[in-house]
Amino acid sequence: MAINYPYRVFRYQVTIDGIARASFSEVSGMNMATAAVEYREGDDLRNTPRKLPGLTTFGNITLRWGVTTDMDFLDWIHSVAPNNEAGPSGIVRHDIVITLFDDAGDANGPEWTLINAWPVSYNVPDLSGLGNEVAIQSLEICHEGLWRTNAGAEAGTPSPI
Repeated sequence: MAINYPYRVFRYQVTIDGIARASFSEVSGMNMATAAVEYREGDDLRNTPRKLPGLTTFGNITLRWGVTTDMDFLDWIHSVAPNNEAGPSGIVRHDIVITLFDDAGDANGPEWTLINAWPVSYNVPDLSGLGNEVAIQSLEICHEGLWRTNAGAEAGTPSPI
């Protein structure tokens, strides 16, 4: 029987609308939660309320990467937020796929797809004349859905987490 080892967190790729970007040092915040709504009728004989599923919410994700001359993400941010005197051009939404690599370096691990994602926050790194770290910027992204599939598996309908 083959041993099924878990995937490592340090080998992954981020794909935004089909364009692979593996230059992120960190991806964090992928989660979802469904609120529990309590309900009880006055003539209910139970001593506790019933629990029904309420709204499902998806946490914002944060992408962190080193500062370079690449301006693609800043252009995406400016589609939402005004750039100087120019007003916002309108929200540009993208689907984002985050794929874990297996030990051989192949993109055969699980995938998470973020539906209709757009940027809500951009953070410039702190600068210091005495520092020797890499300048890391971050982008916070909201989205409307989180789906999980297996990249190495046969194509099929993704399922919500």
